Amino acid sequence: MAAPVLRSGFPGRRWALAWIDDCSRLRSGSQIGPISNWARRQSSVAQPSLHTAQKPRKGEHKWAAVVGLEIHAQISSNSKLFSGAQVCFAAPPNSLVSYFDASLPGTLPVLNRRCVEAAVMAGLALNCHINKKSLFDRKHYFYSDLPAGYQITQQRLPIATNGHLTYSIYLGKKHSQVTTKTVRIKQIQLEQDSGKSLHDDLRSQTLIDLNRAGIGLLEVVLEPDLCCGEEAALAVRELQLILQALGASQANMAEGQLRVDANISVHHPGEALGVRTEVKNLNSLRFLAKAIDYEIQRQITELENGGEILNETRSFDYKRGCTMPMRDKEGKQDYRFMPEPNLPPLVLYDDTSVPPDADPQQVISIDRLRDMLPELPSATRERLVQQYGMLPEHSFALLNEVGLLEFFQNVIKETRAEPKKVTNWVLNTFLCYLKHQNLAVSESPVTPSALAELLDLLDSKAISSSAAKQVFEELWRGEGKTAAQIVSEQQLELIQDEEALEELCQATIEGHPQVVMDVKKRNPKAINKLVGLVRKASLSRADPALIKEILEKKLSL
Repeated sequence: MAAPVLRSGFPGRRWALAWIDDCSRLRSGSQIGPISNWARRQSSVAQPSLHTAQKPRKGEHKWAAVVGLEIHAQISSNSKLFSGAQVCFAAPPNSLVSYFDASLPGTLPVLNRRCVEAAVMAGLALNCHINKKSLFDRKHYFYSDLPAGYQITQQRLPIATNGHLTYSIYLGKKHSQVTTKTVRIKQIQLEQDSGKSLHDDLRSQTLIDLNRAGIGLLEVVLEPDLCCGEEAALAVRELQLILQALGASQANMAEGQLRVDANISVHHPGEALGVRTEVKNLNSLRFLAKAIDYEIQRQITELENGGEILNETRSFDYKRGCTMPMRDKEGKQDYRFMPEPNLPPLVLYDDTSVPPDADPQQVISIDRLRDMLPELPSATRERLVQQYGMLPEHSFALLNEVGLLEFFQNVIKETRAEPKKVTNWVLNTFLCYLKHQNLAVSESPVTPSALAELLDLLDSKAISSSAAKQVFEELWRGEGKTAAQIVSEQQLELIQDEEALEELCQATIEGHPQVVMDVKKRNPKAINKLVGLVRKASLSRADPALIKEILEKKLSL
């Protein structure tokens, strides 16, 4: 079977759909500008909180919930799946629409090589079987944002099947334990996105923007192995990190680059599965968890009150925190699936099956893409724990914020401080400042070099911990001063003259006889109070450990 020739999704390399034989033909594509800057902002703010299961509500102990997910990830490509039209977030309405996207008669699909490669890499990363031959189908439904009246997808024979995704859950009040769970992946398929409907309530009309129509999507179908909103959110978050690591998708939920449909049902353990409902277009992990948990409880309540669950599609109203009915759930027969007549089978190769005379630019090798796979999030977390001796939860925190791991590693390269201290400062101080001002790592006024210099001063005991926090606050103001300059200007250096420290300690002892008496009575808090008084007298420029040593010597402790 001949395979389709592919066009690249990146500027500079474009191919059209044809056959790999003696009479291939070529069509041109088009180049585009960069993706919107908003794509940098998928941060851990949108993640679900990692918590233990809540106490079951009334009736929940008699029921078991079953949750399956359909995840649609927009592929990172400069052009659409079957046309050369550009892909750019927040472009003016209907400004990025080709003749094919608008479904003009006579236009034909031209498969995007970049989208196929992204799908194969995602399948390999998710432990799937990659089908060397996959087929395209038409899925028919009528809606105004779908000009052709059908969507090109892969219903019969998708590009990847039978994989699994492993994700982690924290246990315990302090999240000190991590356990892993696995959800099976039924299939990964390529398909087109639809346009966008913009509802104008003031004018009682709906406007259509076709900029999104035809953008390449990866649909990842998870088997119903999940049981609650928290599990679903954590599984999707892990998938999001994997797609971002691969470069297959930016997976920014705020921009609609990752959308989730949840299929939910409840049943008595040991009995047949219940009737399922589908909650559509969940665009944040927090809303995903809330929608699933609400829908589980709604179905339990409905059944316990003698009602029945309808096989329907629902939406999540985030303002009210509940799901609302949209329409009856369609079946396969409603979509009237049929083979896509304008696309031949998509044929992939491995190293043993590549035709000797094939054009390398027109052949996609599964083995070559496998060799290109980057380090995946699970391997990165394991490496961080082993290399730096950090806690597993710290490795999760570094990966969950876009750009934070790179920032951490750059600080490590430039400082003499121990990795444990760097981890503490990055996660507890730096990240706290970012979240307080709702900034991305890339927008931080404190660079890795500046933080590394500050940690070197702290590590060499040139400044105290409290002084280091003052210096960090000054660095955050972004006035262009170095840590050393701030320390010098504000006279924050620790006093290195032991004679001066001894004089301070002696003066404090003489000025606070009651505290000294408590120290001699072996009151454990008294010595710390005395250390604090000396530090106060030194304007926090004295090393607490050295002060304590001098005091103990003078008081003969």
